[in-house]
Amino acid sequence: MSGHNKWAQIKRQKGANDKAKSNLWGKVGKRIAVESKKANGDVNAANLRAIIETAKKANMPKDTIDRAVAKGISADANSLEQITYETYGPGGAAIIIETVTDSRNRTAQEIKHLLSELGLSLAAPGSATWAFEKTGEGWNAKTTVPLSDADNEKLVELLEKIDAYDDVEEVYTNAE
Repeated sequence: MSGHNKWAQIKRQKGANDKAKSNLWGKVGKRIAVESKKANGDVNAANLRAIIETAKKANMPKDTIDRAVAKGISADANSLEQITYETYGPGGAAIIIETVTDSRNRTAQEIKHLLSELGLSLAAPGSATWAFEKTGEGWNAKTTVPLSDADNEKLVELLEKIDAYDDVEEVYTNAE
């Protein structure tokens, strides 16, 4: 009965869970470092406190959170920056891509390449943000766009590919 080893199944499941947790912790850690840089390490600042709460909800260890805050006020933090990209997806749905990166040029080229593979291109700054309202939690759609089933499937595929990129923090769309 080869292939029926219970440990092999547990190992695969644990590996998948650990990978997902690692990706989430990495993204949250970058966001903590960026907000720590903005707040000069003051953990009582509203934005930094909100992201730390998000990290705690994701079961991120306290020492990892403390290291991310310290990284934000160290000399290395000068290289981390938050960049927002805008594009239009299938069916005319506006898409906002928020990234945190240490290399603006690399990230821009990666996003452009990813979009060009899917037949899209970056939009000018401000061309998609009109459809959204900036809140403390991110971007909320002011207007929505109804999509056909085919366009919705393409949009879901696009959002999954964009979200899989390491430097991407959040992706917002105004599709229904």
